[in-house]
Amino acid sequence: MKYVIIGGDAAGMSAAMQIVHNDSEAEITVLEKGHIYSYGQCGLPYVVGGLIKSTDDLIARSVETFKSKYGIDARILHEATSVSPSMRKVSGENHETGTAFTISYDRLLIATGASPMLPKWKGASEKRVHVVKTIPDTKRLIQDLQMDQVKEVIIIGAGYIGLELAENIHRLGKRIRIIQRSGHIATMLDPDMAELLHLEAERHGIILAVNEEVKAIEDGHVVTDVQSHAADLVIAAVGIRPNTTFLKKTGMNMLQNGAVIVNDRLETSIPGIYAAGDCATHFHLVKQKPDYIPLGTTANKQGRIAGLNMAGKRRSFKGITGTSVMKFFNLIAASTGLTEKDAREAGIPYKTSTIETKDKAGYYPTASPLRVKIMYDPDSGRLLGGQAIGKHGAEKRIDVLAAALFNKMTIEELEDLDLSYSPPVNGVWDPIQQAARRAT
Repeated sequence: MKYVIIGGDAAGMSAAMQIVHNDSEAEITVLEKGHIYSYGQCGLPYVVGGLIKSTDDLIARSVETFKSKYGIDARILHEATSVSPSMRKVSGENHETGTAFTISYDRLLIATGASPMLPKWKGASEKRVHVVKTIPDTKRLIQDLQMDQVKEVIIIGAGYIGLELAENIHRLGKRIRIIQRSGHIATMLDPDMAELLHLEAERHGIILAVNEEVKAIEDGHVVTDVQSHAADLVIAAVGIRPNTTFLKKTGMNMLQNGAVIVNDRLETSIPGIYAAGDCATHFHLVKQKPDYIPLGTTANKQGRIAGLNMAGKRRSFKGITGTSVMKFFNLIAASTGLTEKDAREAGIPYKTSTIETKDKAGYYPTASPLRVKIMYDPDSGRLLGGQAIGKHGAEKRIDVLAAALFNKMTIEELEDLDLSYSPPVNGVWDPIQQAARRAT
């Protein structure tokens, strides 16, 4: 069986390893348009801040390891530019030699990931403007941040990457300003939860410019529809777009943003072709429809399941609840399921319960504040989502809520869970149970 995988990172190599383990006769070719395989993109901001010494520390396995140890024909600088489903062939360009190539397949995996969006602002192509998605991107940013004249840094966009970069560049002694088009940073949270991150930003001298839309980057300034901000260096972190343009002529079913629609076995609408990771859809268990929430955990899971199915081992991808967590200075912010905005857009009725409590027994000397919010269906009581922010313990609560969402639990059932208790780590009633009790 000839397997071709387009993309040599999380989803692609997770799939490749499953094929290696489950098909001893497999011929596996991986086409990677860059020159680095299998690295932890989520660690890049921490290399920028110096917490992680080198981008080399983020590489899980080298190209040579995949070749010599696992027998994978792992190619670098091979960019796929077209797919012919009728002929079962992939064509592209070898950027190392400047020559074209064509390769046939029996089963094909699209694992091309996504690229940062860079809006067509005037001046967006200036050297001072950066995006951060790859190791080369990160190296260029680090090099420029080391320049003495770089003192004022503007980050456009306040999602995971934008906020993580803000914290890490602040560690370098730079002055940071974040420009956000909406009314609050961290739009994966509701405004009443994100306000804690606003306060944390202010405590660390981060300037927030919300409700401002960037129009141009010129003469050392970022110009918005409100005002002009001086900048020695600019980072655009306004989202990502699936790398699927080369597939449009195949007729493959996609979302409007280009994410390839897949079923529970990660099959596309074309027989013999699979897709996984940041270029594919992710079935949302609460919304009950294909969604696009690109996260490293999902890419690895989807890649594994795609590889198993490609090798003939039937396995279903059960879906996501959109669980995520991030550190911002001294706070941990975590969420799962729907936000209020998600519910309104989906036409799903909801109620919320928010509490201000402590991460452990309130009398314990190291207890610290924790804000927890849950969303639920007002009629059935079924949990719809949850958010938590605090110095400690937010991630534990969200992981419990993610498991509850996966199992379609109600807030009454949350109260019945047998959760751990000891004064140094929790109260008699866990914070999520406190929120559930207040709702009922």
